Amino acid sequence: MMRQWLVGLFALGVPVFVSAAPACPWPAWDRFKAERVSVDGRVIDPSDERLITTSEGQSYALFFALVGNDRPAFAQVLRWTHNNLAEGDLARHLPAWLWGRDGQSQWQVLDANNASDADLWIAYSLLEAGRLWDEPAYTQLGQRVLWRIAAQTVRKLPGLGVMLLPGDYGFEDARGTRLNPSYLPLQLLERFSLVDPLWGELAANTRRLWLASSPKGFAPDWLLWTPAGELAADPQHGSAGDYDAIRVYLWVGMLAKDAPQRSELVAHYAPMATVTTRQGLPPERVEAHSGNTSGHGPTGFSAALLPLLAALPEHAAGLAAQRQRLREQPVEANAYYSQVLALFGQGWDESRYRFDPHGRLLPAWSAPCSE
Repeated sequence: MMRQWLVGLFALGVPVFVSAAPACPWPAWDRFKAERVSVDGRVIDPSDERLITTSEGQSYALFFALVGNDRPAFAQVLRWTHNNLAEGDLARHLPAWLWGRDGQSQWQVLDANNASDADLWIAYSLLEAGRLWDEPAYTQLGQRVLWRIAAQTVRKLPGLGVMLLPGDYGFEDARGTRLNPSYLPLQLLERFSLVDPLWGELAANTRRLWLASSPKGFAPDWLLWTPAGELAADPQHGSAGDYDAIRVYLWVGMLAKDAPQRSELVAHYAPMATVTTRQGLPPERVEAHSGNTSGHGPTGFSAALLPLLAALPEHAAGLAAQRQRLREQPVEANAYYSQVLALFGQGWDESRYRFDPHGRLLPAWSAPCSE
């Protein structure tokens, strides 16, 4: 039955949908589609000469299409992901994380390992598309993807409990298990707990991990969880936090006001807001254990910090400064990562979407587009 549904969904042309609320215009999403998304639904990262596509990019595009009530784009991105990253069957295969042009100029999967953060965003966008658009087929596929994530990529770690690995393989050895805090948006985990209590347990463990791994209020990109059940610096990246970790502040800032431990988490990560307000710009790099900062982050970092700054009234000046920076220095068209950070951060800042305490998406188009 699932395979029959997939044949129908991914046939040529856009699926037939029931009527929906009119889309709220979102110029930033329209620009991103025009500049970064191919006509067949592939998100292209031009910063790599191989013109790569990642499962992360596909997953974010699904979310933005849902926020923009853009059903045709959602279907196109999903279809390309299904056909090219998931061996033609997303219900049975987690998507490969990297696709592009190889050394012989052949377009193909370049690394078949999955990226669990992308898997989460794909499952989430499918579940929420099914709910918001009243499309049971999307809900069913989202549940299948979520089940496969739990079966393949979740482990029980000593002294921590169930936790999500960054991918199926390459993150476990005798030293311990490497983890990436930014791969664990709490909104998504809470939403998944409505499907399976396992994810509620994983959300609680994530809150504990986030707090323990950032003693100075700054998140690391990577960390190591040892066989003794202790935190240690990542063997490859140490305790540095930059282009991955910036998303931790983004996820925290976007938590619903009555989400579990939201006040504690916002206060815990306030040092990043303090440094940004004091400097006028976000730091590019922070050592999580010492709190030492260096460099200035790109404009995408400013966008990613808007929700956290907005959650801290004492940093109103910092919020205004980052908004001004984004007006005066728009994200460059070829800067894929800064563009997605801007869509997340500025989209939230413009009230285009919110999350409820259970992680469910509240898009602006579900109410009059008047804000």
